[in-house]
Amino acid sequence: MLDAFLDEHRAGLRETLAGLTEEQARRRLVPSATTLLGLLKHVTFVERVWSEEAVLQRPRTEIGLPATVDETFVLDDADTIASVLADHEKACATARSIAATVGLDDLVHGNRRGPLSMRWVQLHLLRELAQHAGHADILREQVLAADARDA
Repeated sequence: MLDAFLDEHRAGLRETLAGLTEEQARRRLVPSATTLLGLLKHVTFVERVWSEEAVLQRPRTEIGLPATVDETFVLDDADTIASVLADHEKACATARSIAATVGLDDLVHGNRRGPLSMRWVQLHLLRELAQHAGHADILREQVLAADARDA
């Protein structure tokens, strides 16, 4: 059930980009750097942090991840809907395969909080994905409403 809920939120986040233009996906509607495309880029980082860093104990520099969470929302010119979707799908596949090797009661040691059970990690990931899926739903609604008003 946990895996199914995680995959449901992963897919839901990807679906918020369906049918959007690159401009719509990058549009900033809040004071922070949060955009629909930036949210997906951020949750890709989250997937990698909780699987590759926390479980495999690989440092972020080795994985090629930004040092801070704020940087994970920043889009560069190479970030497109297609490229960020592909990165997200790859990160999720890797996270699934890593999680399959660890029992829910096993401790993982690669997080700054200290040892955590894999159950805690998976539930935290589920909570974060659900929160960001809600953000993405609202942002998509705002993007589409603004474009409908302007049409």
